[in-house]
Amino acid sequence: MELDAITLARIQFGANITFHILFPTISIAMGWMLLFFKLRYNKTRDNAWMDAYGFWVKVFALTFALGVVSGITMSFQFGTNWPGYMQTVGNIAGPLLAYEVLTAFFLEATFLGIMLFGQKRVSNRVHTLATVLVAGGTTVSAFWIIALNSWMQTPAGFEMINGQAHVTNWLEVIFNPSMPYRLTHMLLASGLTIAFLISGVSAYRWLRGDRVPAVAKAMKSGVFLAALLIPVQIFVGDMHGLNTLHHQPEKIAAVEGVWNTEKGAPLTLFALPNEETRSNDYAITVPKLASLILTHSIDGELKGLNEFKGAHPPVAKVFWSFRVMVAMGMLMLATAWLAAWQLKKRGEPAAWLQRLLIAMTFSGWIATVAGWYVTEMGRQPWLVYGVLTTAQAASKVPAPMILTTLIMYLALYVVLLLSYVSVVFYLARKAGKPAARPSANLKEVTA
Repeated sequence: MELDAITLARIQFGANITFHILFPTISIAMGWMLLFFKLRYNKTRDNAWMDAYGFWVKVFALTFALGVVSGITMSFQFGTNWPGYMQTVGNIAGPLLAYEVLTAFFLEATFLGIMLFGQKRVSNRVHTLATVLVAGGTTVSAFWIIALNSWMQTPAGFEMINGQAHVTNWLEVIFNPSMPYRLTHMLLASGLTIAFLISGVSAYRWLRGDRVPAVAKAMKSGVFLAALLIPVQIFVGDMHGLNTLHHQPEKIAAVEGVWNTEKGAPLTLFALPNEETRSNDYAITVPKLASLILTHSIDGELKGLNEFKGAHPPVAKVFWSFRVMVAMGMLMLATAWLAAWQLKKRGEPAAWLQRLLIAMTFSGWIATVAGWYVTEMGRQPWLVYGVLTTAQAASKVPAPMILTTLIMYLALYVVLLLSYVSVVFYLARKAGKPAARPSANLKEVTA
């Protein structure tokens, strides 16, 4: 099948955003976890907390570097593949992206050096302040990016003049109807991502015999953070779904595979959505449950995809992306709660559970990427919902040229991703090499 230029440009941007989002998803919450380690050290003067800080700040720096590089590459595509985007909504997108760079990026880049190299060169108070500023900077960065992305989903506070969007109220632009839900959902996703990353890498070090107090403290911190955040994320996800149902009903119809408007719609656990027949093949459903979840009424009405006359997202992609996200979330819930229970009762997760934690090290990435696919593909055919379609924003770059750069991007991203994962585990092995270090027992370590 021959792909046209618009499809290739979408795949290329999708590849870029997929690679890029992996790293902010870690760095946003990692800054706060580093601050937690630092504050625990300040309170207890237990050097194990600073050992944990010293290891994870290296991972943070590596993550930050790749996030910056991949973000720059992604921004170039606004001019190369999607010139219509900035031409139409640049008056809104430009300032929001600039705010992110000016208020967040420079803050992180400036004080990260103090976090990495300044512990013995500046006072403990200054070092702690640097950690606070970097942690705050990552969150402010997320704030501006989510504000822009949310505005693209639920535009507000603007008017169109001669085919261009002009701001009428910046507060309405920034705090658009979906922004609070998306920001909270993303911050929790970042917290869960680093919780499993820290738990998994710590379990890896523990099973290799690196049983120093810093590893024990980090593992317990990661496990209990995951156990705490996952039920909150489920609650926030439900609220986010209700908001999406109100503003983008066709996205929810694709998520649930609802073709015809109906009351008491069933929840489809498994199906193969068929856009040719406008139905679901091999469907396994639970009667009325979709209406109960989405409208909080057993007879609530859900609009079907047929209501939107073909102007709806690709059903199968959105349908399955959502189920991958939910399935991963349920696995994260079970793993975190079981590990937390064993830490409380036994003092140490069983060896098989520690291996499961290792396998779940990057589970947050899978859930986050699947969720972003639901968000971004679920907006199609719109680039800015109700304002600008994807086709209207596309460039005239020939398909072969886009395909060439796409292949180059994909090859580079595979190499960089494998290198990143390898370096993280290399750092874990290297940290465990010194032999004459005090060992710890998880039963005796309090997080």
